[in-house]
Amino acid sequence: MSETKEQSKTTEPLVIAIDSSTSATKAVVVNKVGEVLSSGKAEIDLFTPAMDQYEHDPAQWWESTSTAIAQAAAGLSVEDRARVSAMCITHQRESFALVDENGAALRHAVLWLDSRAGEEIKEFGSPHIHELSGKPADTTPALYKMTWLSRHEPEVLAAADKVVDVHAYLAKKLVGRWVSAMGSADTLNLLDIAGRDYSPELLDIAGVRRDQMADLAEPASIIGPIAPDLLSSWALPEGVVLVAGVGDGQAAGLGTAAIAEDLAYVNVGTSIVSGVHSFEYQYSPAYRTLLGGIPGSYVLEIVQNSGSVLANWFRKELGNPLLDGALDPELDEAAAGIEPGSAGLLTVPYWNAVQSPHWDPFAKGMMVGFGSAHTRAHVYRSILEGMAIELRENLERVQASTGRQIRELRCTGGGSRSPLWRQIIADATGLPMVVSGVEEVSAQGAAMMAMAGIGAYSDVQSASEAMATFIERTEPNMEAYETYGQWADIQKDIYPALAPLFERIYAQSNKK
Repeated sequence: MSETKEQSKTTEPLVIAIDSSTSATKAVVVNKVGEVLSSGKAEIDLFTPAMDQYEHDPAQWWESTSTAIAQAAAGLSVEDRARVSAMCITHQRESFALVDENGAALRHAVLWLDSRAGEEIKEFGSPHIHELSGKPADTTPALYKMTWLSRHEPEVLAAADKVVDVHAYLAKKLVGRWVSAMGSADTLNLLDIAGRDYSPELLDIAGVRRDQMADLAEPASIIGPIAPDLLSSWALPEGVVLVAGVGDGQAAGLGTAAIAEDLAYVNVGTSIVSGVHSFEYQYSPAYRTLLGGIPGSYVLEIVQNSGSVLANWFRKELGNPLLDGALDPELDEAAAGIEPGSAGLLTVPYWNAVQSPHWDPFAKGMMVGFGSAHTRAHVYRSILEGMAIELRENLERVQASTGRQIRELRCTGGGSRSPLWRQIIADATGLPMVVSGVEEVSAQGAAMMAMAGIGAYSDVQSASEAMATFIERTEPNMEAYETYGQWADIQKDIYPALAPLFERIYAQSNKK
C-alpha cells in the first residue's frame, strides 16, 4: 500500500541547514517540501581591534554552531529527530582563520567586511587577476588580506598549519577533515575559477602554500559521516552525513529558486546583493563571478555595500531619538508621500566604499542637491532611492554584459519586508519584486543542497524549485520607473566627477 501525502511527510528525511553569519549561527530543520520544523540560534562576538579591522574568534564559529544545532534538535519530537539524515553549511563568505595542527586559532579570524588591505588591493588588483579568479579587485576577498598578513604578521601566516574558511573550519569539527565546498573556498579569491582549483599564482600573491589549504568538495556531494559522539550529544541518530554547501550569497539564489536566465535574486540585507545563475564562465566589471551551489554553475553577483545598514544608520543617528534606530512608521509614511526623486536630492550610497560597479575601496558616500525645503523624510527617502537607483544601474550592466533580459526579482532580507522600500526598488528597476516565504533563505538554499545530496531530489535545481515559497508580489509603477531613469542619468555622473577626491581623503585620514 502506498503512503498518503501526510504519512510521507512523517517518514521522509529531514535535514539541518547551518548558516554561520557575521553576527550569529543559525541551525534550521527543514523537511522535503521546504517547511521549517525547528530552529536554533547562537550569537558571535564581533571584534574591531583597529580602524577598518573586523575579526572573530573562530572558536565561536564552532561553539555557536553546536549550540544552534542542539537547540534545533531539542525542538523536534523523538520521532522527527530520528528522521534527520544530513547537514549542510552555508556561511559568511571571504572570512578566514589561521589554525595550528590541532585546529586552534593562531589569531582572530579576519572577516569579509575588514578593509585593512587597501594598499595591497592597489598593488595586486588587476584585470588579469579578475579574469583568473572571476573577482574584481575589492575589499572583501581574502586574497589581499592574506597578503597584508604576509607583510605585517609573516610569522603567524607561515606558522599556520591551515588557512581555512568557515565551511572548512566547521567541517573539521563535524567530520574530522579539513574540507571546504568549492563555492565556499572560491570566495577567498584563491581559485582559478574556470579550472575549479587553487591557483598557484594567487596562492603566491597571498603568501600561502597549497598544503595550507583545505581539500575541495563538489557542491551537494556527501563529504562524510558526522562524528557519532557529536550526534549523540545532540540526541540525533547515527549516520547523519555532511553535504558540501556554498557561501550564503549563492545559497540565497537557490533559496529563492532564481535559476532561470530571466530571474535574479536580491537580498536586501546589511548589504544589497543580487545575482543571476550562469552555466558558462563569464566575467565583467559589471559583477563578480562565483562558483554556484549547482554543480557546474556560476553566479554573476552584484554587491552594494550599503543596504539596511545605511537605512539603520540614518534612523539611529538622524531619526527619532526615542526609537534608537528602530523602524519609524511616521517616517515611512512621510517618505512615502514624497514624489520619486526626493525633490532633487540624490544619494550615492557609498558609505562603506563601493563594490559593483566601480570596485573602489576608497569611495565615500555623497548626497547632492540639498535645498532649504528638504525635510528629514526627503533625506530618508533619498537614501532608499539612492540604493534602488544603484541597483537599477547594476542590473542594467549585468543584462547588457550577458545579453539576457531579467523579468523578475526574487527578494529576501529584512529590507524586503518594508513595503516602502520594496515599492521604491520595484519602481526604480522596473521589475516586479516577489518576496521569499522563508526568513532564513540562505539556510533554505543549504537545505535544498542537502536534500539533493542524499537523493531526496534528483538534483539541486529540482530541490530548489520544489522547496521555494513566496508570499508577496510588488509590481512596479512604470511612470515612476521613467522618472527614476531621468534621475539615474544624473546620479551615475556624480561618482566619476568626485572620485579623484577620495584617494586624497584616504591619504589625509591615514597620515601618521
